[in-house]
Amino acid sequence: MRRLGALRVASAAEPMMPRSLLTVALVCASTASTAATVGCTTGNDAAGAERIITSGTAAESLHVASGLKVSLFAQVPGARVLSVGPDGALYVTQTDRDQITRVVDSDGDGDADSLTVLIRNLDSPHGLAWRGDWLYIANTRAVVRVRVQAGQVVGSPEQLATYSAGGGHFTRSIVLAPDSMMYISIGSSCNLCEESTADRAAVMRYDLDGRNGQLFATGLRNAVGMAVHPTTGAIWVSVHERDNIAPNHEDLPPEELNILQDGGDYGWPYCHSDRVPNPEYRDQARCDSTLPPALAMQAHSAPLGITFLSGATQLPASMRGDLLVAFHGSWNRRTPTGAKVVLVRNENERPVSYADFLWGFQRQDGSRWGRPTDVIVWKDASVLVSEDLGGGIYRVSAK
Repeated sequence: MRRLGALRVASAAEPMMPRSLLTVALVCASTASTAATVGCTTGNDAAGAERIITSGTAAESLHVASGLKVSLFAQVPGARVLSVGPDGALYVTQTDRDQITRVVDSDGDGDADSLTVLIRNLDSPHGLAWRGDWLYIANTRAVVRVRVQAGQVVGSPEQLATYSAGGGHFTRSIVLAPDSMMYISIGSSCNLCEESTADRAAVMRYDLDGRNGQLFATGLRNAVGMAVHPTTGAIWVSVHERDNIAPNHEDLPPEELNILQDGGDYGWPYCHSDRVPNPEYRDQARCDSTLPPALAMQAHSAPLGITFLSGATQLPASMRGDLLVAFHGSWNRRTPTGAKVVLVRNENERPVSYADFLWGFQRQDGSRWGRPTDVIVWKDASVLVSEDLGGGIYRVSAK
């Protein structure tokens, strides 16, 4: 693992964290009785935000690749998946709050000035995708879509595809691909098992109205990050691999990036790594018929959101053919890993290596004040990064 060059952020002349949090605090104070207000830090959220400010963690510890800078764009508690709407606003799933928040930077200064709840009472919403003014929302049991006009939901949510739920891995991701089909990732119900329903540990494909569902790719324990390659149109996914493998669960098996093929089997639960049989099954012949990962990454990094950088013109030109991956971070290593964003280098439309891009969410003692969840290219060609522990959305732009 290498760094892309370190740059400490937020100097005395650039006090980005207090200024942005003060903006949110003023919004909360003036609209505390309004049901549509979000970002108001009360209780545990307030304690977390205050801890970040007083320790100076965000202002003093975030580092970014050379030639770039990072600032706080917005504070959205539990921020998970990010999506830019056709109206130019940012839409954010707050999975643990069953809602989606709309974030607006009306003057384009890189500091959000309006946060409102778009829709409540969802079912652990995670993935988001747009087709015209229709917003597709991947809930844990079904995809619903709502029409959004002028920043407001018009009518009631329409339920489309339904699929299996329960057990582990409850988040669902979604992409609407160039073939006018809808692809949904449905994680496994367990760490390692043979599923009773075929749509678990898989990516399903549906018509845009949710009909004609069929298996597209299997053997994907938990493919959280999904993105369409801007040139090939192939779907790339980041995959959480299994835990508790003997004898070296600390560093095996690696997490994965996979490039999906129609009908492809990527091995789980029978195999890990490059077609290595899991010791619980020991079926080499079966593993030999599966597809290896396109890129192996540090075990237990927990890769989540991914995005291609072809439109990120505020980043160096050398990165335009590459990919960013948000590492949420490990939960079961003696020495914690992850809690950062990495840049995946691509050659000939294949991933070949990766290096740290944005880091510092994890302290020297292994504790964390932030856990990255998603990355997207923002409308001004900068990059936005969400994290759900501190609830920050950060903007990476040209220095």
